[in-house]
Amino acid sequence: MIRLDKLLVELNIGTRSEVKALLKKGLILVDGQKTLKPETKVDENSVVISYQGKEYTYEKFSYYVMNKPKGVITATEDAKDETVMDVFYSKCPDAPKGLAPVGRLDKDTTGLLLITNDGQLAHDLLSPKKHVDKTYYVTLDGELTKENVDELEMGVHIGEGELTAPATVKYSGGNTCYITIHEGKFHQVKRMFFSVGREVLELKRTAFGPLVLNEEELPLGHVNKLKCESFY
Repeated sequence: MIRLDKLLVELNIGTRSEVKALLKKGLILVDGQKTLKPETKVDENSVVISYQGKEYTYEKFSYYVMNKPKGVITATEDAKDETVMDVFYSKCPDAPKGLAPVGRLDKDTTGLLLITNDGQLAHDLLSPKKHVDKTYYVTLDGELTKENVDELEMGVHIGEGELTAPATVKYSGGNTCYITIHEGKFHQVKRMFFSVGREVLELKRTAFGPLVLNEEELPLGHVNKLKCESFY
């Protein structure tokens, strides 16, 4: 059981003072009934909230996937730059508060980004011990040699002492390829290609764990809601 006003805040209907005012005016229905007292205890797992013709039900965890655009940083807030969460809440203003991106994509990197409030899932997806795959589509400043591909797949030095973990590279010529890694070191993909003499011009994440980017369903800058069954 949870206080009604706290639940309304978690549902992103308003601040604590705003939802109290809405309740006092009888503008919010709880299971179809006007409920004026903010301290009323409700079962968050079964109660149905109605406000402005829309029904709200509580979910302990929420999951969204974004096709991150260029030019925004992967953070919940920033004093100078636009963040992925700024973009997210502009697309999903009714989404619950407390959501955050899982992991980090560089400011100029695009592609698949998971946003959730499921802290355990986030930890599992980012833990090096879990070996969660991350696949990127890479545009380079030139072609790769067979030796380059072999080096990347065996592990390379990127200035941190140990070799990177073995990667998988899909390359069929030209200046593009796919690379799959399961680590998450700072600028790792760019540093890996730099170590074999190539510069990354464009970088897009196309898969993260069980999630695969479908750009027809999720164009650049857009957000889709997921079900938890996507992970468990």
